[in-house]
Amino acid sequence: MRENDRIDGGKSFDWGKASRDYAKYRDIYPAAFYRYLLDNGFCTKGQKVLDIGTGTGVLPRNLYRYGAHFTGVDVSARQIEQAKRLAQSSGMNIDFVCAPAEEMAFCEEAFDLVTACQCFVYFDHPVLAPKLVKVLKKGGKFVVLYMAWLPQEDLIAAQSEALVLKYNPAWTGCGETRHPIELPEVYQEYFVLEKQEVFDVRVPFDREGWNGRMKACRGIGASLTEQKSARFEAEHARLLCKIAPPQFEVLHYVAAAVLRKK
Repeated sequence: MRENDRIDGGKSFDWGKASRDYAKYRDIYPAAFYRYLLDNGFCTKGQKVLDIGTGTGVLPRNLYRYGAHFTGVDVSARQIEQAKRLAQSSGMNIDFVCAPAEEMAFCEEAFDLVTACQCFVYFDHPVLAPKLVKVLKKGGKFVVLYMAWLPQEDLIAAQSEALVLKYNPAWTGCGETRHPIELPEVYQEYFVLEKQEVFDVRVPFDREGWNGRMKACRGIGASLTEQKSARFEAEHARLLCKIAPPQFEVLHYVAAAVLRKK
């Protein structure tokens, strides 16, 4: 269980509770998301890449075919279990380690690149930043990525989000608007910010896929009991039958920050 006063008012959450739904429904990043990394020369052949907060290994698994050697780290044993299962079933040789990123034990200068996708807010940054510097090679990069729906501009996202808040009023993952990655000051001591970008993407879903995506969010699957999560899932399914066609897209934005080791 994790607690953070900045997140959900300090209410505890456990991504392991949502691992099955996470593995099934959260492999949703569109091609433009991965193309951003590849076009910038990241996660390509010959690189050693560490993906912190890897979850079910979505990033390493989707970029595996481009030739980088990936290692994924996550604090949740259930998430790592799902990551290993999915990678092995596809014949992928990816190393997955269950550990907090702040406590990872890799050799110095072991990696060309570190990625953090959809997880940056959860880390203890004063501890993590110097740890990253140690495991990165000279001139190595740290890439932070985030994708979120835009409820003020997308009706389906707005009404789904409102239903999450009905079941979990403490959830702070709501009301997203476009903004760059917020970098704590500690990173200035160890890294040079090379670029920041924000761009829109439209992510395709069907009703089942979007229902699963919402159930697998922190505010539901990682926080509520199985019974409450099931009630949310059923009510959300009824809502989608009223407001969404069988196939649709949800407007999201992507934020990315590229930092270089000093």
